Amino acid sequence: MNLNLYIWRQKGPDDQGRLVRYEARDITTEMSFLEMLDVVNEQLVKNAEEPIAFDHDCREGICGTCAQVINGVPHGPREKTTVCQLHMRHFSDGDSIYIEPLRARAFPVIKDLVVDRGALDRIIQSGGYISVHTGGVPDANTVLIPKDDAEAAMDAAECIGCGACAAACPNGSAMLFTASKVAHLALLPQGRVDAARRVCMMTETMREEGFGNCGNHYECQAVCPKGIKVHFIAKLNREFIKAQAKHLSGKSKKT
Repeated sequence: MNLNLYIWRQKGPDDQGRLVRYEARDITTEMSFLEMLDVVNEQLVKNAEEPIAFDHDCREGICGTCAQVINGVPHGPREKTTVCQLHMRHFSDGDSIYIEPLRARAFPVIKDLVVDRGALDRIIQSGGYISVHTGGVPDANTVLIPKDDAEAAMDAAECIGCGACAAACPNGSAMLFTASKVAHLALLPQGRVDAARRVCMMTETMREEGFGNCGNHYECQAVCPKGIKVHFIAKLNREFIKAQAKHLSGKSKKT
């Protein structure tokens, strides 16, 4: 099939950028979306034109690197599907497809469809490490964890840090991303020692990086390729309130 592509081209962070029309010809339904872009780039190189810059790594829906906005939706029209796992059979011959980078204040465009998502890394870094006993490591099955907590922690740990939630949010909020990282450890015994410090540091870093506040639009949940639920944001809020109460209690004891 043949497609009309309108792709965002931008030479660098200081360039204005624009949508440029390309034709993708002889695309098969078995191709992934990124493989389709590979075909377009091969033709551009043959024509001595600059290929389209886009992020990719594992191409298995694991790393989150491939995030793009397709027809106005981060990762495209398929629910719980990353761009690299989106196949061309979900499009039709003659379709017009608009492809843009993630749009968020905290994600400056580096080039074309590539954005700087270092802000997400800095949120994780601010959380630090977990404090653990440095003696002998106990057997895993000796640390009893309720089944519901273990499953909820695994659900939160599915976050691949693609940034689609922030790009979809009208406020450019990274609350779902931060909440998944906070909840993942706060639900487990290993993470509870530093839970109060971690939630305060990560939420403060999120604010400093220029992300907005959650407005309960639920767009983050709708576009998350791993289906992470917004109830983790409620968990983040509870952890933050508990941390503040602990801090105030400590100050009152000193006085």
